[in-house]
Amino acid sequence: MTGAAIAPAGSRYQAFISYSHADDRFATWLHRRIERFVVPAADSVPAKRLAPVFLDRAELAAGADLSAQVKDALEQSAALIVVCSPAAVLSRWVAQEIALFRDRHPERPVLAALIDGDPGEAFPAPLLQHGGRDFEPLAADFRKSGDGRRLALLKIVAGLTALPLDRLVQRDAQARQRRVMAVTAAAIALSVVLASLLLVALRQRAEAQRQRAEAEGMVEFMLTDLRDRLRSVGRLEIMDAVNEKAMDHYEGDRNLEDLPPDMLQRRARLLTAMGEDDIAAGHEKAADAKFRAAYRLTGELLARDPAKTERIFHHAQSEYWMGSLPYARSDRAATRPHWEAYNRLALQLVELEPAKADWQREVFYSEANLCALAQLEPADLATARQHCAKASAVSERLSRAEPTLIQTQLDHLNNLGWLADVERKSGNLDRAVDLRRQQQVLVERLASRFPDDVRPVQYHHQVLLGLAQALAARGDHRQAVAIARRGLEISQALRRTDPTNNYWLAWHKQLEKLIATSSAAARQGENR
Repeated sequence: MTGAAIAPAGSRYQAFISYSHADDRFATWLHRRIERFVVPAADSVPAKRLAPVFLDRAELAAGADLSAQVKDALEQSAALIVVCSPAAVLSRWVAQEIALFRDRHPERPVLAALIDGDPGEAFPAPLLQHGGRDFEPLAADFRKSGDGRRLALLKIVAGLTALPLDRLVQRDAQARQRRVMAVTAAAIALSVVLASLLLVALRQRAEAQRQRAEAEGMVEFMLTDLRDRLRSVGRLEIMDAVNEKAMDHYEGDRNLEDLPPDMLQRRARLLTAMGEDDIAAGHEKAADAKFRAAYRLTGELLARDPAKTERIFHHAQSEYWMGSLPYARSDRAATRPHWEAYNRLALQLVELEPAKADWQREVFYSEANLCALAQLEPADLATARQHCAKASAVSERLSRAEPTLIQTQLDHLNNLGWLADVERKSGNLDRAVDLRRQQQVLVERLASRFPDDVRPVQYHHQVLLGLAQALAARGDHRQAVAIARRGLEISQALRRTDPTNNYWLAWHKQLEKLIATSSAAARQGENR
């Protein structure tokens, strides 16, 4: 055998598929698979496809005879393939096509493709007997219970090509192996490509993470070192542009839930810092919006990780700032829940890490805040004295342990002021004046030790305001006016460096008011 198709000279079609239109889906599939089949080369004959194969796709009219096109195709076909099924037995067109093909080409093969039913009920009569002769057609059983589609197709091909079935089976197995190898090779190539793309993506991700880390580092610098330096020279108004630039870093991350917790924490800190600057500039509504946004973030982060001290600390700060605005309005009811929560969180920090000075400092701040809150009218001086005493115990201990840290010394100085206010409001005016003079000595000493830091100067005019108030309450109006005028000089110098600082403006106005009232009281005393 040559291995080529057996089509005789002059045959146009390799085969004619005869089928009932009830079986058109299978006939279409068989037609496609035969035409795609490549007959292997052998004996110097090149490989070729089994094409074309005729398949009549038109519904035959209810006439008595086959169409001229079908007859012509049968005339020019090298073989006949009959799709056998009970439907084919009932089709007179299938019977006519078999009969005509046997009449025209008695020597050419007629192949049976059994797809449904048993041979006795699926083979049309002309397939088994024609012209007084009995036939045993070569049958390929496409049923699942028979050969199955793969082997049955190979039997049809063997019948069309006269190639041995075992050779076709072997070739099919080799072809399947080659396909598996090709798929495997393609998968390996794809894996290499994907690995390369993954490597590129990982490098890009690493670069993005590096850039983000740099940006986060810059934000951290803005929130710590830069902010402290600007605070030390009293120029927090410069922070507006810096804050906006830092916030731009987060604006590109529209879905905040996807940000890592540390980035969310840093965003909350930035919002808090911006709110603090808004207060200094007198923008209370803007500050309130930022504090609330920060409060939501720190609260959510604390809920995710309630035992982490960093989360506790930052939410404690949010509690403080949420209470700061109502405190400024003397709203004790709105302030208390936030500042009491701040105190609880501070105590929790000390419980978790008792040796850490930063957490002890938070206890001091929270107790001092509650001392201040209790002094709002109507004042609860017993409670104020209790909280101030707790704050003093911590501030004195930290002041001795950290003599070179200016903020620790300023905290101790500030607490003396709250104690002085409690004494003044309790009627212990000599004690109040004494505490204020202790403050004055300490603040002047700090201003001398830290000449480049504006904070001792800022505290100095607060101390002088408090001392003047205590002297005025004691009736020493002339001394009160003299002290207040010194404080006013310092205030004027400060406001020249930053006229937008709302804190300094408020203290400036208090000094002016005290000078006016004490001057009037002094004159009234002289006229008596």
